[in-house]
Amino acid sequence: MPRALRALKQAVPDLLLWADVCMCEYTDHGHCGVLAGDEVDNDRTLPLLARAAVVYAQAGADIVAPSDMMDGRVGAIRGALDKAGLAATPIVSYAAKYASAFYGPFREAAESAPQFGDRRGYQMDPANAAEALREVALDLEEGADIVMVKPALPYLDIIRRVKDRFGVPVAAYNVSGEYSMIKAAGQLGWMDAERAALESLVAIRRAGADIILTYFAGELAPRLQELAR
Repeated sequence: MPRALRALKQAVPDLLLWADVCMCEYTDHGHCGVLAGDEVDNDRTLPLLARAAVVYAQAGADIVAPSDMMDGRVGAIRGALDKAGLAATPIVSYAAKYASAFYGPFREAAESAPQFGDRRGYQMDPANAAEALREVALDLEEGADIVMVKPALPYLDIIRRVKDRFGVPVAAYNVSGEYSMIKAAGQLGWMDAERAALESLVAIRRAGADIILTYFAGELAPRLQELAR
């Protein structure tokens, strides 16, 4: 990953690089941290996340984005970045990341599903809105510059509540399942996929998202530029 970041920065110097910080792609069990038995050991995972964030930033990442949902990871990463002379590197925290069925297509493509159990022990209960506000507050206290809600469409109310409560930059992740449903329906002729995608992104923006991460970006960015003219 550091080699890829360096190569991208050299090839396209003006490209803004975000580095996702998590352990799941580097563990044989697919969970987002070090295991103690069958449970993720939160505190043993934090130093690894902090080291990864520093390495990514040194390799050219403009922003680091911890997605692991370990408690205290924003503070650990902020401290490590500052100590390494990278105090200006922003942190985009996946502050409200729900244990969602909408990640399915990505996990199948990336072969990143956990080898046992699931991630509900550290990702959030879809029924719990109050926890999202607590998690966002904690991450901001630890030094997060931007907070993210993931997924986006089933959690528009969370995006709105976070924006209203905290008034900070809010990112929303329009995930693989949200993308795949619209693409599949379009392929079957059930709806106009481009219109549905644009309507979905407008809804996310209207809910309060300042930044939208979406699989539609490549195909819709030119269309949005045309509409803006």
